[in-house]
Amino acid sequence: MARAPRPAVRLLVYLLVRLVYRLRVEGLEHIPRRGAALVVCNHVSFMDALVVGGASRRPLRFLMDKPIYDSPWLNWLFRLVGAIPVESERRDPGSLRRALEEVSRALRAGEVVMLFPEGRLTPDGEVQPFRRGLELILARDPVPVVPASLSGLWGSWTSHCHGPALSGPPRRLRARVALRLGEPLSPGAATRHRLEVRVRYLKAEGDAWSCPAEVHQAQRH
Repeated sequence: MARAPRPAVRLLVYLLVRLVYRLRVEGLEHIPRRGAALVVCNHVSFMDALVVGGASRRPLRFLMDKPIYDSPWLNWLFRLVGAIPVESERRDPGSLRRALEEVSRALRAGEVVMLFPEGRLTPDGEVQPFRRGLELILARDPVPVVPASLSGLWGSWTSHCHGPALSGPPRRLRARVALRLGEPLSPGAATRHRLEVRVRYLKAEGDAWSCPAEVHQAQRH
């Protein structure tokens, strides 16, 4: 672990995720084996980056809220895995620019970066409109974009389902969680709207496995 900390940490995270959730993963082959790429995913809970990053065969850099990044208990882990902190423009007007510059450096070094284009945790379990930061990144560094979705984490302790995330006791253990990845889009085809549609489609398919009762009830209505 001392010689190769990132792969070791990724393995430990993956084992932890497998212990906590019944995880189904489909489409990992869509993450390129080499070279730069973006992975864009819906944002359901504070576990999202750990689920996707642990499952990926390649290390993922990811953007995350700076207050969480600065956690005294977890900052060492976020630094180790190469997380990129970003603060709101209201609190730190230069934070977004610096984060985008770090994303650019990572992509030009051939790394894979994961984004949550909604910019915040979903307040209702549904995919929220994607923000324009994705297009700013692709304008500077045109790389393939892999759409991804997470299903089954809404309702967990780390989501906003029952009030602010992490504010109450854990409610579920061994819940079904589905991670699905779709075919990469070329930089020219990877518009916000097209990616949002792809992510919504992937999520709907994942919901059918992870939340079958809820999907059946919604179809009846």
